[in-house]
Amino acid sequence: MAKVKLYDAAKIIRSKNSGPFSVTLDALFDDGEVYRKIRDSKVITRERIAELYQLEPEMITELVFFDAAQGFKITYDRKISSGTCFDSDVYGAQQHVPLGNMEVEL
Repeated sequence: MAKVKLYDAAKIIRSKNSGPFSVTLDALFDDGEVYRKIRDSKVITRERIAELYQLEPEMITELVFFDAAQGFKITYDRKISSGTCFDSDVYGAQQHVPLGNMEVEL
């Protein structure tokens, strides 16, 4: 097995607002075997995502693997609502970076 960044394993990794109080992360794969290895490895967990994003695990409101799309979706509560003072990413468009840099074994 080799360790790779999720960026190198996935076809698409993106983030976006899921309303003013939460952000959604998506990872989609074009290789079913790679997707299943990551899904089955149990490396994508609420606790791991909370650690990556410096959140409390209960702030991860959704973590869903969707086999038909060969991908997963994570939604978490923002610490600061979109567009308020000190918000550094009003659209949530740059929040996928920690997820993409996460190492997974293939």
